[in-house]
Amino acid sequence: MKDMDAHLLIVDDDERIRTLLQKFLMRNGFLVTAARDAAHARRILSGLDFDLIVLDVMMPGEDGVSLTKSLRETRNLPILLLTAKGETGNRIEGLEAGADDYLPKPFEPKELLLRINAILRRMPENTEDHAAPKVLTLGAIRYDLERGEMWQGEELVRLTGTEMQLMKIFSASCNEPISRAKLVEELGRDRGQAQERAVDVQITRLRRKIEEDPKQPRYLQTVRGAGYMLAPE
Repeated sequence: MKDMDAHLLIVDDDERIRTLLQKFLMRNGFLVTAARDAAHARRILSGLDFDLIVLDVMMPGEDGVSLTKSLRETRNLPILLLTAKGETGNRIEGLEAGADDYLPKPFEPKELLLRINAILRRMPENTEDHAAPKVLTLGAIRYDLERGEMWQGEELVRLTGTEMQLMKIFSASCNEPISRAKLVEELGRDRGQAQERAVDVQITRLRRKIEEDPKQPRYLQTVRGAGYMLAPE
């Protein structure tokens, strides 16, 4: 998918910010729809498909974190949170809810554009059917490398965009530890301890979908002093 083909949903209760972001992103080649709050966003999402949501956290009524958690139950489209709260705890809360990235307010529109493009580039391309797909077995979980799909029995396991990218990274280096710094780099994030902590959160979420006991991971292992390693059967 080319970035300029992407359809974005902007959700922000501040009309001025909402309008400015919509105009800015449209000037940069995106198709943009705007919603004034979570309820409005839900109505729009019931009838339209989107490639990414830019979602404000602090809104009247249902907040952005709650909406993110709810959307993650049925959708895997990327979510970028905008938050006026700069504390690490608040950012971690958003990532744990299922967001792919966050951007503290105030921010430069160009940084938002760069982050959106980075997220869209990380999304796997659709692939044609193949006669003999390569599959990794992780206990009851099957991961199709070519399709970027995870299955448990006949049920598709929904992955976020970041989780898809992590599986792609780990699958390319099975049984080899990958450092947190390398994962940050592969995910296209800025370097730093905060981003490494964010990777830890993403790993925790991914383990909940892979492991029978996420607290004692068998397949997505922690290698002391070296990082994380995917060890399929």
